[in-house]
Amino acid sequence: MKPAGTYSGILSGGISGRTGPHLLPLARIKKIMKKSSDDVKMISGEAPIVFSKACELLIEEITKRAWNITVQGKRRTICKEDVASAVITTDTFDFLVNLVLDSANSQDSPRP
Repeated sequence: MKPAGTYSGILSGGISGRTGPHLLPLARIKKIMKKSSDDVKMISGEAPIVFSKACELLIEEITKRAWNITVQGKRRTICKEDVASAVITTDTFDFLVNLVLDSANSQDSPRP
């Protein structure tokens, strides 16, 4: 019998205890992976599942941090500025700073 793989807990929904379909569409993740480089030709069935879980965890973490900012502002609805502040104030999310700054700048500029 083959031993359980490194990601067997993730594949069976082990980290969150959830089983069944994944929250993010695996076909879309696989499509993004293939478009990332011309060198990517084949993708194992496990890879999109791991990416799906990683995306879920990233979304959860940013949401928690954005919620803290929302509460500090004495509001009950997370808005895009809260998400941007959460990304900007967390070093771990430095790779997203340009994305949230570009998004904020494009919203501030007048439309022709």
